[in-house]
Amino acid sequence: MDTIKAHSLTKQYGSTYAVQNVDLEVRDGEIFGFLGPNGAGKSTTINMLLDFVRPTSGEVSVLGHNPQQEPRKVRERIGVLPEATGYYGRATARDHIEFAAAMKRAEDNPETILERVGIASDADRPVRAFSKGMRQRLGLGIALVGSPELIILDEPLGGLDPAGAQLLREIVREERDRGATVFFSSHIMDAVESLCDRVGIMNRGELIAVDTVDSLKSATGTHEVIEIEVDETPIEECLAQIEGVAGISIEDNVVEVTCTDSTAKVNAIEYVDADSNIVDISIKSPSLEELFLAVTNSEATA
Repeated sequence: MDTIKAHSLTKQYGSTYAVQNVDLEVRDGEIFGFLGPNGAGKSTTINMLLDFVRPTSGEVSVLGHNPQQEPRKVRERIGVLPEATGYYGRATARDHIEFAAAMKRAEDNPETILERVGIASDADRPVRAFSKGMRQRLGLGIALVGSPELIILDEPLGGLDPAGAQLLREIVREERDRGATVFFSSHIMDAVESLCDRVGIMNRGELIAVDTVDSLKSATGTHEVIEIEVDETPIEECLAQIEGVAGISIEDNVVEVTCTDSTAKVNAIEYVDADSNIVDISIKSPSLEELFLAVTNSEATA
């Protein structure tokens, strides 16, 4: 089943397309990374999913409902951390959680929510005194109210320090394990690489790729490289015959083997180990940023 479905989703401002012909399916219970640079159309797409912005054309379904026709049925079952968060400066963090719970008719304990996002000690401080990172934590807490079936996080890492970013990743995994679907938008590529079951890459208003990270790496040729330090150089020709080995580089006593799959990595290491004494092994994986550049470059030359 699909938590989110969009078909030919388009938003046009005059002669400018902010989003153009996006077809998107986000499956139940997955963490979906929605990636791309600033201005790629990510937030506009999210705003159309939430009916904050009406599409110029196209169709949207969220949790089986059309958000334009049944907005309350959608919003009661989702949690949202928008990119631009607005708070009542005089109200406390506790007030905000209580208000969100009342709007969703939920019975969450504000103290429990605030403890989970790491700001329970500031529960009764006015939000106007909060730092940007504390406001992000509060926004995440609001998004968690009511145990939503779908959580949408739009650039949630903004303002978070490393500890906050780590906490966010832990909460996202916990929510996925609970059964929620998490839709995670970010322009920080490597921040979501370890989280996502699949990723969609936006660029200039178009959704140019959707797949698992491993499949996209394979499709774009951004493969892992094994770096093997040996005491005696192995025979390059034999190493090149291993299925799944895409390239070999040997310099001094260091052998670099580019592999297209995990089986090739194991076989290459076993071959070198039988032919030479291995001193050290390291694996260099392409980052999600490198993958994004590979995908966008392939689109530009297509």
